[in-house]
Amino acid sequence: MSRKRQRWQRIGVVAKVASREAVHTAHELAEWLRRRGLEAVLDEATLRARGMTGEPPFRPEEPYDLVIALGGDGTLLATARHLAPGTPIMGVNLGNLGFLTEVGRGGLYPALVQVLAGNFATEERSLLDVELRRSGGGVLSFKVLNDAVVTKSALARIIELTLQVDGHLIARYRSDGVIISTPTGSTAYNLSAGGPIVHPLLPVIVLTPICPHTLSLRPIVVPDSGSIEVTLETQREEVYLTCDGQEGTSLGHRDTVRVTRSSAVVRLVKVLTPSFYDNLRAKLRWGGLESRPPDETT
Repeated sequence: MSRKRQRWQRIGVVAKVASREAVHTAHELAEWLRRRGLEAVLDEATLRARGMTGEPPFRPEEPYDLVIALGGDGTLLATARHLAPGTPIMGVNLGNLGFLTEVGRGGLYPALVQVLAGNFATEERSLLDVELRRSGGGVLSFKVLNDAVVTKSALARIIELTLQVDGHLIARYRSDGVIISTPTGSTAYNLSAGGPIVHPLLPVIVLTPICPHTLSLRPIVVPDSGSIEVTLETQREEVYLTCDGQEGTSLGHRDTVRVTRSSAVVRLVKVLTPSFYDNLRAKLRWGGLESRPPDETT
């Protein structure tokens, strides 16, 4: 983590447009920031939801001193991976679980008072660069903060994949697919598929097969310094590459997904004191002392 004083001027506000609460909170927050002499820029969908189409919208590639994502982990994921390098982002949880969005609605303004006073830290989370190399030529590129998933469609049969790490064959196996996860994403789809929970600051990538036909095939954790390649060996089945559950495309026979650690990072703003382990106990309901959700008004 890093902690430093910040001179605030321009703040981006992004809301989950499908949530009336998030859109209302975004406009309320923008007014709160403007009353403090700050420039608040709302995303285009939020402006449109309130009929404010003449106002310049938030554009993630532009420079901001801070970006606030209102909604849930999905809203933060969709915003964070497209931000200009070095832009800090603060997630506000208006949903359910919220591993990435640590501040709740009730704690939004007390947390922002702390942030604007410089009482916060930033935590760098790794991103993955994902390249889809078509067997017939052509490349598509994505970035992910949680995971890249190769999986069959609901009606497709089991598929066959070849998995390599740094050119070394790990396995050629039949399954429903494979999850390639960052440490941040280890508590997402990876966890549901039986993969390990990994501390978010470790320099690793988690490879988790989805319902493998060979029961001895288990999740594996590898250094993030190398490259991972997954090649689809199956013909005439519907198979998809999905990135952070939000972007993606279909795969064809002998298409290869290549994954490496990105040179870019996501800088999460951290205000609350609970550790990663405190959050695991509270959000996964493991029990034990102080297993209640963190106090969002701290």
